[in-house]
Amino acid sequence: MKNAMHSSHINATPKDLAGNNGIGRYILLPGSDGRAKEIANHFDKLQVKTHERGIHLYLGTLDAEGESIDVAAIASGMGCPSMEIYLHELFNLGAKRFLRLGTAGSLQPWVKTGDLINVQASVRDENTSERYLPLEFPAVASLEVTSSILLAAEQLNIFDKLHTGVVHCKSSLYAREFGAGPLKDENQQYRDLLHQAGVLASEMETATLFIQSQIYNHQLQLKNEASSSRVLAGALLGVVSSAEVGFDAAQAPAVVQEIIELGLEAVKILALQELAG
Repeated sequence: MKNAMHSSHINATPKDLAGNNGIGRYILLPGSDGRAKEIANHFDKLQVKTHERGIHLYLGTLDAEGESIDVAAIASGMGCPSMEIYLHELFNLGAKRFLRLGTAGSLQPWVKTGDLINVQASVRDENTSERYLPLEFPAVASLEVTSSILLAAEQLNIFDKLHTGVVHCKSSLYAREFGAGPLKDENQQYRDLLHQAGVLASEMETATLFIQSQIYNHQLQLKNEASSSRVLAGALLGVVSSAEVGFDAAQAPAVVQEIIELGLEAVKILALQELAG
């Protein structure tokens, strides 16, 4: 259950993350503060709460068909250990809606650089989420979030470049994905297995995001709180590298802008559905 706590890594109070008629702010979680700032450039009524660690909290609103939606953006850092810290503190400050906006490397030939991925679930090839639940438990996104991303892609006419499915979440970038170190052959065999299983792409944060959110949601349900207090989480990824072309630095900025646009539209759709309900 949630405990009153001091937030060591976020300059915020529960009041900062409240809003949307008790739902709380919709939290957008990129990896870097620079990308959080890019997201916040789309906010109205922008307020920035700085932190000495350089991970700042950006508060604002979005207009959705005349409704003012309370939102926030904050970097989760790189990797599951960092995501675990920020997600834990956000939840204990009252946040209940999370959408990761990040990048990934393709594992399939039909998933091209510049494509987008609506994550349904994650392969838990990391250690952080194991501190919460054993590996037998799946890391699954919330249906409400994945559905909103699909609707948003249709509205923005980019449905043809959006893939929906499973991604790989890892602890190591250079060894597991790029073959650094003496376990190169073993890591290549594992990547081959992921490819043969149809896993779409590889990234580093979603497993912990989903596992923690599933646990937080259950904690709230045990307290018999209203359905509006459920914890929902999803992830939208832009593909910036592939085995064929490597990292596509030229295309990466455009991909990031597209996931921001699609992510904000998905938040509007989800918020309008929830506020209407």
